[in-house]
Amino acid sequence: MKTRPLGRTGWPVSELGFGAWGIGANWWGPTDDAESLQALTSAWDAGVTFFDTAYVYGDGHSERLVGQALAGKPARIATKIPPKNNAWPPKTDADIDAAFPGEWIRSCTERSLKNLGRETVDLQQFHVWTNAWLKRDEWKETVSRLKQEGKIRAFGVSINDHDPDSALELVASGLVDTVQVIFNIFDQSPVERLFPLCLRHNVGVIVRVPLDEGGLTGALNRETQFPKGDFRGQYFRGDNLAQTVERVERLTTLLGPEAKSMPELALRFILSHDAVSTVIAGMRRHRHVSANAAVSDGRRLSPTLTNDLRGHAWKRNFYGWWD
Repeated sequence: MKTRPLGRTGWPVSELGFGAWGIGANWWGPTDDAESLQALTSAWDAGVTFFDTAYVYGDGHSERLVGQALAGKPARIATKIPPKNNAWPPKTDADIDAAFPGEWIRSCTERSLKNLGRETVDLQQFHVWTNAWLKRDEWKETVSRLKQEGKIRAFGVSINDHDPDSALELVASGLVDTVQVIFNIFDQSPVERLFPLCLRHNVGVIVRVPLDEGGLTGALNRETQFPKGDFRGQYFRGDNLAQTVERVERLTTLLGPEAKSMPELALRFILSHDAVSTVIAGMRRHRHVSANAAVSDGRRLSPTLTNDLRGHAWKRNFYGWWD
């Protein structure tokens, strides 16, 4: 497993990180804690050193599983504070006192520390962001105090879905160590402005949704049905599933010596960008861990193939079903 520095923190973290949403809640169908713990242990054994979770992934269940599996291991663990007012995403003029007041930031951090069984959170993040909060001071002071107290080591934000430009001012401000953003073959929007700015300010980039919620795995077909309660039933509702399958069929023509499967192609595309520090892929099962870990071998896609993949960017209302 290769490593990259996580922005200005300087921490060497594994290129492939563990995204722990799927192990904590039923949004991806039924979960099995024993299988989840095995996947976490397998990931560590395969060289994964960066694990990303959040309190809302099962009301702390994901955090507790991560803490149990990594007890005593020098892994880098990131978690997230949910907005107190449960506004996902926040309005552009939202009041931070309703979403992230200082006492909420502190209490959530203490709660996560207890769930993880650790004295320090390596990376604490806001789970949503809007620039209306940039000029407010209470959250900055609280984050600074938590760092001084040793409760957290670094701070970042998870950028709202498919809106990378909403964090440009924040990155330029120097107030964050990392940003987490959606980036994949279909949504390449961070490349234009966010990635160059992160490189300039040495802000770590954590890529989420690398496989388009399963769309880029190549495992879906036009007749795919999802378990009851699985959010993908909504994500791929209407003609989204058929359009996704059609676009992936076109992508399969690019498979070959550089990438033999769709997941490999999707992950190598992301890792071919210098701004990316780590990619947090969902790895709920051992077979996912071994397949994903194998991609981190230091080999990047050729400029020709990377350029071909740029032509497969897809502008769509990814999350219109939230409206």
